[in-house]
This record gives sequence, C-alpha cells and structure tokens, in this order.
Amino acid sequence: MEKSVFYHAGCSVCVSAEHDIIKLLGSDNVDVVHFGNDKSRISEAEARGVKSVPALVTPNGNVLHINFGASMADIKG
Repeated sequence: MEKSVFYHAGCSVCVSAEHDIIKLLGSDNVDVVHFGNDKSRISEAEARGVKSVPALVTPNGNVLHINFGASMADIKG
C-alpha cells in the first residue's frame, strides 16, 4: 500500500493533528513532512493540491485539509 503524506509546519495545531493521524493510520502508513525541517518538499505539496497545513494527502491523491494552521504562502515566507 502506498503511504499517505501528512504535511505540516510545526505549530501546535499541526503537531496535535500529526499525533492523531499517526494514531489513526499507524506510523508505517504515513510519511510525515515537517516544512520547518524540509522546505524542499513545499513544491511537491503544492503540486499535489495542498493549499494550507496541516493537510493529509491520501494514496488516491485526495487532499484533506485539517483545521487551519497556515497557508502555503505563509509557509514559503
């Protein structure tokens, strides 16, 4: 099974959502991308349709925007 990808920026909303997503899906089924640690993946997230974080991209390519932490424009600075 292809992994889901969880993108976030490290804020408290994002970290809380990360913990919930890992609990729900299992750490083996989700690739966690923290933009504060890996800005090189911002363009990847945007190409997949991520408009704000935290967001989960499913293996089918669906983008699930969870709550609202920050827009991608804010992430890019």
